[in-house]
Amino acid sequence: MGPGRQLLLVTRGRKTGEPRSVGLTYINDGDRWIVVGSNAGEDRHPAWWLNLKEDPAATVLVDGHSVLVTAQEVEEPERTEVFARFAAEVDESYLEYQKRTSRRLPVVALTRTTM
Repeated sequence: MGPGRQLLLVTRGRKTGEPRSVGLTYINDGDRWIVVGSNAGEDRHPAWWLNLKEDPAATVLVDGHSVLVTAQEVEEPERTEVFARFAAEVDESYLEYQKRTSRRLPVVALTRTTM
């Protein structure tokens, strides 16, 4: 198990339009923050991921900085490598979460928005 670095993701609620915050474990991938929508292996996606699918613009609070980001799901073949690295660096329980559910856990890249 790795260090378990945390960020605060602020999305816009897809139903209410209100800000929604969630703490997530992440890994760095170049200039991206990578998070995984595991929902502990439950059969439904986490609300934050559904919010990002509706509106990929979000804010990340990380290392004392507030950063505007755009979310994008990491697709194959890159997804397999990034997910394996995430599990190795954070917690191998994520591999079990994937086995526990029939849904594909979203691997999400949060990239700084350029103005």
